[in-house]
Amino acid sequence: MPTEQEIKTAMQSYIDSFNQDNLEGILSLFAEEATVEDPAGTAPVQGKAAITEFYRKVVNGNTRIHRQEPIRGSHGNSGAMALHIETQAEGSTLIFHIIEVMTFNQNGLITSMTAYWGRSDMEKK
Repeated sequence: MPTEQEIKTAMQSYIDSFNQDNLEGILSLFAEEATVEDPAGTAPVQGKAAITEFYRKVVNGNTRIHRQEPIRGSHGNSGAMALHIETQAEGSTLIFHIIEVMTFNQNGLITSMTAYWGRSDMEKK
């Protein structure tokens, strides 16, 4: 099992890769059979090919992640982070306030990412 620090480092790498529009960097953090549920309560995207297509849509040069608090560890194989995602759409800035929870396998790769946000967690500037 990865250490708490390895989990936090991987989660920060996720943010850094996203903000650098580094799709390959993001994908390298995921296990082959990982899932992404964004937002929580929707059908999960499963497997590296589907996750690649998901991130191709959002890693677009117009979207940035801003961490709101330090990344939180756990006594197990997961971590959580509070953040907001800012993106440009139709001439406006949209901000999504999100909690992301990630679980990791013994090799330190993400096995699941769940993003918790609802309609009331979005704002338009």
